[in-house]
Amino acid sequence: MDRLIYTSLTAMRGSMARQTAIANNLANAQTPGFRADMAEAQTLWLDGGGHGTRAMASEEVIGADMRAGTVTATGRDLDVAMAGDAMLVVQAVNGEEAYTRRGDLQLSSSGLLTTGDGRPVQGGQGPVTIPPADRISIDAEGRVWVVPAGGDPENPQEVDRLRLATPAGSDIVKGLDGLFRVKGGGILPDDPEARVITRSIEGSNVSATTALVEMIEASRSWDTQLKMIGDARDMDSATANLMQLPR
Repeated sequence: MDRLIYTSLTAMRGSMARQTAIANNLANAQTPGFRADMAEAQTLWLDGGGHGTRAMASEEVIGADMRAGTVTATGRDLDVAMAGDAMLVVQAVNGEEAYTRRGDLQLSSSGLLTTGDGRPVQGGQGPVTIPPADRISIDAEGRVWVVPAGGDPENPQEVDRLRLATPAGSDIVKGLDGLFRVKGGGILPDDPEARVITRSIEGSNVSATTALVEMIEASRSWDTQLKMIGDARDMDSATANLMQLPR
């Protein structure tokens, strides 16, 4: 009966990992530019002496669903949605270059342009910094324009250009911080042809309805494996009783 119990135990661990990924997707169903985590179960055989009769199920996040989310017009000057497969270059917490589809840009008190979650947006000369201005706008090529404080509204000035990279031909992976990086290190090449959709924002590609159904399925799988462990315990007790010698 130990094989049945072991199989059920590893399946329960897989269900827990799957529920964690689904819960993270649900929590980010309203996060701009979010890409859903994808979990998959794999068989890992245990090496050791004797016959290879033990294997565990390992279910973990293997990648991200790269399908585009819905683009919605907001009318806000600092909102941008990346067209095609372009990605916005940002600075991660550790200072390294990373990539995102999140385009709800914000302006910090120091004039630093960041994403909605506080990641500094990268331009041609490093992090994009905006001087005091009466108006800020971004065009389809990613160029940032400002009307200086007290300046002529008809003569905006270009201060920088958003760096847009293309993942075409590169293997990118999603980190725990929700940002994408090149697998094994390195950086993506800038894409001078990349464009943005101004005054619009791309939503998460998570379907809350689908995620809820998946959560229910994972919960039922957990209950099924728990019942199998209980059945294995009952069969083990019954077998032990049959083997008892009569007094």
